[in-house]
Amino acid sequence: MLRHSARPSLLLASLALTAIACRSGERAATAVGTLEMVEVDVGPLQVARAVRVLVQEGEVVRAGDTLAVFSTPTLTANMAQAEARAMAAEETAQELTRGARPAEIARAQKELDVADADAVRAAADLARLEPLAQRGDISRASLDAARAAARATASRRDAAREQLQLVRDGVRQERRAAAAAEARGAQAAVAGWRATANDLVLVAPVDGVISSRNVEPGEVMSAGQSAVTIGQPARPWARIYVSQFVLPRLRAGDTLWARLDGDTTAFAGRISAIASKAEFTPRVALTEQEREDLLFGVKLEFSDTTQRLRAGLPITVTLPPSAP
Repeated sequence: MLRHSARPSLLLASLALTAIACRSGERAATAVGTLEMVEVDVGPLQVARAVRVLVQEGEVVRAGDTLAVFSTPTLTANMAQAEARAMAAEETAQELTRGARPAEIARAQKELDVADADAVRAAADLARLEPLAQRGDISRASLDAARAAARATASRRDAAREQLQLVRDGVRQERRAAAAAEARGAQAAVAGWRATANDLVLVAPVDGVISSRNVEPGEVMSAGQSAVTIGQPARPWARIYVSQFVLPRLRAGDTLWARLDGDTTAFAGRISAIASKAEFTPRVALTEQEREDLLFGVKLEFSDTTQRLRAGLPITVTLPPSAP
């Protein structure tokens, strides 16, 4: 399971304003925040036991690197069962699609031939006995028996003819469609188990540094629990707090410049989010000073290839000046 998280900031007060709030006569102000870095938690999607953990804290990883391997006791058996069912369903679907084999058609034809011969013989016997019955040479019971035999053999011949036609036509389209659907469902079950097996091998989704190793071999983890946390030092960010007088001059996507303590290098930060709700808000803001205490969080994202913007360092952001 992957989820983006960020280290909780220190107390909002320490992050907020070391800021010099913008007053009517000032043309610029600064705000101070604490650098954080984007972190990604990687964990199993189901309850599983760790078999191997391949990384240590502080290790650099690339996207796609294997981090840990998990297992479940029934995975192998379930996958084998699903594969067997899929194979059987596929064979059935193919058999129904191919239709009857030549040997089956030939057997049905022979059965029809036999039934037809019996029906012809019974009809001939009946035709021979009817004149004799009219002259009184045979009993009425013998004639009735001959008629019953003719009807029975004719019925068997008709049934054999229909059976031969069914064998030649094959199964109905609805049955073939149902068998094909069952085969697809069985294949989907196999794909699901394979995906489950793949999910038990945790790989790094991003480049970064292992900031936390949260599991050891043999431990059982629940679904969604973080096994390894990857930090991305190249994606630092900071949250500053500005007053309501500075807020109208800021827009998402704007670039602000920031500096570390004792460093003259300016780092460009892009505003990615501006809070829609004030913090540290008094119940009733009656005075101008109290109105200046209305602070809004502004998130700045930096792109740092120098690795000088490290998590935990304070950074001072220059705010845009007010209009003259």
